[in-house]
Amino acid sequence: MNNSLLLIIDVQRNFINENTESLISKINEFIKKSNYNYIAFTKFINDENSNFYKVLNYKGCINEYDREIAIETKDNKIFNKRTYTALTDELKKYISEKNIETIYLCGIDTDACVFKTALDLFDSNYNVKILKDYCMSHSGLEDHNMAIHLLKKLIGANNVI
Repeated sequence: MNNSLLLIIDVQRNFINENTESLISKINEFIKKSNYNYIAFTKFINDENSNFYKVLNYKGCINEYDREIAIETKDNKIFNKRTYTALTDELKKYISEKNIETIYLCGIDTDACVFKTALDLFDSNYNVKILKDYCMSHSGLEDHNMAIHLLKKLIGANNVI
């Protein structure tokens, strides 16, 4: 495997429900068996000034409990973000400094943050792969499957594995 990053997106308490709870143990087991050069996590942070709060009336991830990552992060890097995408300047710098060639995405929500991050990485000419069996949408399988279908079309079916 080339110099690779497993980026686990927004597996936070606020996004865990009956549709996503099984993802915690799946990703934990996957991490134990994986041989990625780097593993990192993202954490969505919301506040009362965001459009998520003001426009969408979304009040999740406001407090520390809701923001808590539901998987043991150990000493892996955590990228805080306030947008759908995880492709922040901080992540770009990390990718560059570590000479990462391929970025593997998993996490929550396939139809929002995973989707937007995948498209942004693709648009920025990064080699991005979606680990479809390690993603889910807290709104359910239908939204997850719709996003996977669109990702296959938009970034290439061979990049959704």
